[in-house]
Amino acid sequence: MVEPLSALLASAVGVLVPEPRPLLLVPVPSSRSAVRRRGYDPVGRLADAAAESLHRSGRTAQVAALLSVRRGVADSAGLGAQARARNLAGALHLRQPGLAAVGRRWRAAGGVIVLLDDVVTTGATLAEAARALRAAGVCVQGAATVAATRRRWQTRPRI
Repeated sequence: MVEPLSALLASAVGVLVPEPRPLLLVPVPSSRSAVRRRGYDPVGRLADAAAESLHRSGRTAQVAALLSVRRGVADSAGLGAQARARNLAGALHLRQPGLAAVGRRWRAAGGVIVLLDDVVTTGATLAEAARALRAAGVCVQGAATVAATRRRWQTRPRI
C-alpha cells in the first residue's frame, strides 16, 4: 500500500514545486503511542518512499524528521476546525534545537522545505507543524498530502 500512496505524495510535491530545486521533505510526526500501536510511523514511511520516487524521476529529495510531538492531544474525530486547532496548539516542536540549522542551510542553498502528511481534514495539523518550524526559524514553502477530506457544510433542513 505504501508504493501507490507514496507515488501520489511525490506527485503532489512535484505539482507544488515544479522547478528542479532540492527538496527537504518534513513528515508530520505521529504520536509515540500511535507508532507503538501500529508498529511503524505511516507518514514517515510514506515520506521515505516519496523521496525515493522523486529520486527516480530525477529530483533531489531528502527526508528530515525535524518535528516531534511535545504533548498528547485528544482524538480529533468529531471535532470541528476550531476545536482541532485548539487541540493541536503548541503540540509540535523541533526534535532537537540543532535541527533548525538543517532547515536554514537547506533554504540558503536554494532548497525548498515541504511538509508532508497523509490526510488533511481541516488543516490544523499542517498549520501547527508550520508554526513549530517557523518558531525555530525554518521557513516552509508548502505542504503536500496524499488525500483530503471533503468539508461537510451544514445545510438547513427542508420544511
